Amino acid sequence: MSAAIEENAPRAGEAETQERTLLEAYGPELDEYGVVHRDEAGRVCIQTAPAIKRSSMVPEPWVTNPFVRGWRRVQGQMHKSRAERLARPPEPRWKIAGRLRRLTLLVAVVAQTAVATWYMKAVLPYQGGQILEIAILLLFALLFCWVSAGFWTALMGFLQLLMGRDRYSISATVAEGVPISAGTRTALVMPICNEDVGRVFAGLRATYESVARAGVLDKFDFFILSDSYKPDNCVQEQRAWVELCKTVEGFGRIHYRRRRRRVKRKSGNIDDFCRRWGGEYDYMVVLDADSVMSGECLKRLVVLMNANPEAGIIQSAPRASGMDSLYARVQQFATRVYGPLFTAGLHFWQLGESHYWGHNAIIRLEPFIQHCALAPLPGKGSFAGAILSHDFVEAALMRRAGWGVWIAYDLPGSYEELPPNLLDELQRDQRWCQGNLMNFRLFLIKGLHPVHRAVFLTGVMSYLSAPLWFLFLALSTALLAVHTLTEPQYFVTPHQLFPIWPQWHPEEAIALFSTTAVLLFLPKILSVLLVWVKGARGYAGSGKLLWSMLLEVLFSMLLAPIRMLFHTRFVVAAFLGWKVQWKSPARANNETPWREAFRRHGLQTLLGVCWGLLVAWLNPNFLWWMIPILASLLLAIPLSVMSSRVSLGRGAFDDGLFCIPEETSPPRELHDTARYNEENQARSAPGFMDALTDPAVNALARAFATGRHLPGHPLIETARTQLVDEVLETHPERLPDPKRMRLLDDPEVLARVHRALAQPAAQARAA
Repeated sequence: MSAAIEENAPRAGEAETQERTLLEAYGPELDEYGVVHRDEAGRVCIQTAPAIKRSSMVPEPWVTNPFVRGWRRVQGQMHKSRAERLARPPEPRWKIAGRLRRLTLLVAVVAQTAVATWYMKAVLPYQGGQILEIAILLLFALLFCWVSAGFWTALMGFLQLLMGRDRYSISATVAEGVPISAGTRTALVMPICNEDVGRVFAGLRATYESVARAGVLDKFDFFILSDSYKPDNCVQEQRAWVELCKTVEGFGRIHYRRRRRRVKRKSGNIDDFCRRWGGEYDYMVVLDADSVMSGECLKRLVVLMNANPEAGIIQSAPRASGMDSLYARVQQFATRVYGPLFTAGLHFWQLGESHYWGHNAIIRLEPFIQHCALAPLPGKGSFAGAILSHDFVEAALMRRAGWGVWIAYDLPGSYEELPPNLLDELQRDQRWCQGNLMNFRLFLIKGLHPVHRAVFLTGVMSYLSAPLWFLFLALSTALLAVHTLTEPQYFVTPHQLFPIWPQWHPEEAIALFSTTAVLLFLPKILSVLLVWVKGARGYAGSGKLLWSMLLEVLFSMLLAPIRMLFHTRFVVAAFLGWKVQWKSPARANNETPWREAFRRHGLQTLLGVCWGLLVAWLNPNFLWWMIPILASLLLAIPLSVMSSRVSLGRGAFDDGLFCIPEETSPPRELHDTARYNEENQARSAPGFMDALTDPAVNALARAFATGRHLPGHPLIETARTQLVDEVLETHPERLPDPKRMRLLDDPEVLARVHRALAQPAAQARAA
């Protein structure tokens, strides 16, 4: 060993000093629960996760082109998928009921759309006889079909909730109070990435304590799966894990792991858990960073899984709560009042071929490991590579393998948070837009159930409807310009014997507009009626509920054109291959500054001014039809800023507006989450520099470090020496995050940098 290596080798007694520092700073529980260990080189380490017992989870490559599949089949090169090789059990009764229900839905939507399109044809001046009018009719039919499907979904959800539980409901298969079967093991996994550490661990603590109160703590293990790559977050997560385990005596039951290689984002993080520990558990409950679930809800999900051996995924219906801005309160109110109708309606039409939303759901691990690993999409460009919206695809693969995917729409005790302002929500929507457009490449994958093909289609339409709506409005304006600025055409086809006179039918236009408004707003009225029937006390009373609904309708009407333009841009950006920023969503009550609002909404406001002036010049009477669109665009900037204000949100709540039961009478889990979060935010949090200078934080960071190469190898020691020299010469505060993460991953480098920085500080204190 060279002199430089000997100088930087671990000093005698350093491990004992580090262990003593850990126990003094973080308590003797680390020793009592056997958390502190020594690695092969005698260095101190902390066991944050159980021993690895690997399972094989291999993705099957996608063949998205049906012609390629056919050619390979002719050549004998197309092999059956794992799902195709499985024996198919007899069809349950719910599948027959599901097919009949979906056929009814299809007939209702098509018939309603056909009638509406016929009326729209009569509204146009040439009754669909021109190319521009034909394009308008096609767009109208597509958009009306989308609205009609939502209407029938909400209507059936209303009837189902009014009459009671559906006979095919997954929740009806087991009576209340049934215990979890002996030997059943479930893992709660929470993937996180650069999240608000205080909020994450507050929600996890509330969930853990609720499980303990339910008396089923021995049936669950908790896994925090970190993909964080910001050094300050990583250091904070380490201390938060130790403090949480100490507080709830969760050592050996609450586990933590941070990946060094961030492959496939969230889905890759979950796959990594499945490969390491998935074989040890029957089920997995996936949580988001803002998820909170009650012990009774989790217990019920496990019982339902045990009672339904053909179920692969059971999705709960999370209720939004916890944010204070006006925007978040309006959205929380909307999802709480209107959401149950749509969720129950989805269940009515889909039954065991339903959605999976990626969180607050229980998954049967054996088929998930075997069938739900996701290969990257082949090819190049923005629609290739790692799948972003993994949840819909995993549900489709689970159903392809013969397992049911259910929504427990009537199961209470599942909670989440919503974005605090419009811009944060749109940032999330851009990721979802990109993911849904990518997923549509799987529409023709062999073996998928028609319902999940429809799910991929509706996922695309949820964003593609925006540019279609924008194009419909643009073509309508163009039609107005053509008939204002050009001479009427009475003979539009060759050899036409009789002229076609342009006709305007305002009464039919009003009737069509009214019908469309009924389809859009009747579900909201039915939601309020349902709340009135069941009791509106949690919503501050019947009168306040009605006022809240009316204000929410106005708010949603103003936001719709703004979202339309943003979603149109997202779709165009996806097709042009623009890069999507993948950031963790905001968990705090972020308020939108005026400067940011001008930057993000300025062009929309300018478009509204120009569009309004153009229509006024062409035909001022047409402005009445454009008021909802133009008013939204002109008010975009102040609406975005003011709706993000926390003071307005709290003021509305104090006045009894946008109240929901989760806030007027919060369940203990949400109350505890808010209290623990306040405590965590008030406490000073360590950062990266503390891991270098503070003895206690440094000792913990070294114990968490995973880059544990054995000392003595010349190349490794040379690299360590170079890194230490670079850190000390550059100064750690100016290091980029990748270099900081290299420090946190290597206990030897952390120790050497700490010694180099601590000695001058100690000498200064002595002087």
